[in-house]
Amino acid sequence: MKNKNKSVIIWLLSGCFLVFVMVVVGGITRLTNSGLSMTDWHLVTDTFPPLTEAKWQETFERYKQFPEYQKINIHNDFTLSDYKFIYFWEWFHRFIGRILGFVFIIPFVYFFIKKRIDKATLGKCYILLGMGALQGFLGWFMVRSGLIDNPDVSHFRLSLHLTFAFITFAYTLWVALDLIYPERKSPIIPLRKIGRIALLFLLVQIIYGGFVAGLDAGFIHNHWPLMSDGEFFHESIILEKNTWLERLTEGKSGVQFVHRTLAYFVVGLMVLLYFKSKNYTLSIQQKTGVNSLVIIVFIQFLLGVFTLLFHVPLWLGVTHQAVAFFLLAAMTYNLHRFSK
Repeated sequence: MKNKNKSVIIWLLSGCFLVFVMVVVGGITRLTNSGLSMTDWHLVTDTFPPLTEAKWQETFERYKQFPEYQKINIHNDFTLSDYKFIYFWEWFHRFIGRILGFVFIIPFVYFFIKKRIDKATLGKCYILLGMGALQGFLGWFMVRSGLIDNPDVSHFRLSLHLTFAFITFAYTLWVALDLIYPERKSPIIPLRKIGRIALLFLLVQIIYGGFVAGLDAGFIHNHWPLMSDGEFFHESIILEKNTWLERLTEGKSGVQFVHRTLAYFVVGLMVLLYFKSKNYTLSIQQKTGVNSLVIIVFIQFLLGVFTLLFHVPLWLGVTHQAVAFFLLAAMTYNLHRFSK
């Protein structure tokens, strides 16, 4: 690692870590049904939670005007104490987003003034700045969908928000890797091709993970390897009267079927990458990357199975989402090493 790039690399990796933390907290927010607790968005005034009991009561009364309370929580003896619990997770999720903004912008301005960022990296940082701003908008765009009529966010918007966070993480890591490994060697084209296909399938799998989370589709068909006794493809998918596209993108059974089936393809492609890599003389970094990738994908696969079998307990659901980050990081690292 070149000394002149060390501080910039640490800055970029810190951003990766904060995106990871933010998405993990976002998973907790989703699984605790906390995402609609804050019914508006202000850049400054809701930086901290209400500081007095009167302010808490005022915020709670405002929450009562929206569908989640009126259609669900009003029937559950929902108290101010309950509201404070769900408010905390949504507030914490947004607070980390603010911290992430400061962590990116303030060092960026410093590095820019000190001319510590080369021209190529500077252009990539502008892209990252735009991605961060867009991610903030997508978060509110998602929340907004649950504040009108339906007391739940659109699973399409949730998946868009989640997937874009993963993409932002991967791109930030790629920019950091460009600085960590400034040398350019001939790519291993066959392995790069497999890596790109594996990355594409992994991103589609992440999209469907967002669909599963948004539709609560993990709480049905809690069997494996079949969706129920004797059924690989659950009959409820066929009995739906929608189009096949709607069945596989909006129906709970269809979405779960695609997500659990895609997992086999993701594992298969990464195992293929591992065995194909045996045909080449790899560096220590490349060997470590491929070995780590295979280990992580099997861990992630098992976590997915157990998350389903145990009806999505909070800790397993969050762990499954967190390990997806490690899997994407490993895939990004391998693709970078085989490309450059």
